[in-house]
Amino acid sequence: MSTVSRRRRTPQDAKREILAAAEQLLVARGPNGVTVRAVAERVGMTDAGVNHHFGSRDGLLQALLRYGGRRVRTELHAITRTWLAHGARLGPLVTALSGFYRSGYGQLVLSLHAAGWRDDSSGMLQPIVDALHHARATNTTGQPPDVLDTQLAIAALHQALVLEPTFGPAARRSTGIPIRQATDPDPQLQWWTRTMTQALGLPHE
Repeated sequence: MSTVSRRRRTPQDAKREILAAAEQLLVARGPNGVTVRAVAERVGMTDAGVNHHFGSRDGLLQALLRYGGRRVRTELHAITRTWLAHGARLGPLVTALSGFYRSGYGQLVLSLHAAGWRDDSSGMLQPIVDALHHARATNTTGQPPDVLDTQLAIAALHQALVLEPTFGPAARRSTGIPIRQATDPDPQLQWWTRTMTQALGLPHE
């Protein structure tokens, strides 16, 4: 019978370690892989120790969704602030969001979604929409551009970049692009920048 080595943790530290381990399991194994036993083994606790902090597996999963969702929102807010501070141009936005999701957050978002997480906070990307819509309006003569077009364009870009790490190469291969080229996301990112620049009438970079 295996024994679990225990060490002293503050309640806050214990919760953080448990949630970090649960997040790793969620990404690696999906929602069904997040069990109290698996989490306890990862952090060197007993099942009872994990349940002490979260009550049950359901309590742990709910806390995990809140924890993962906060991490995604916090990082996206940081990316947006940096982007706005450096000129709010479309190309750097595509690069920044692509790097963010390729660093593991794309799989995290998909895993959180599969486990039931939905971002109930509206307007997480509203500052990006506002900045690009202002650029559109400044670059347009005549009738002001429709803000819905800007919102839909950013939504499409955001969706594509979330999915890129998981599905991008396979999607490109399905069109006949050779496998070596299909694994390189850069031409696709350049396509997004060119296409959105033209579609929205943004200033060329």
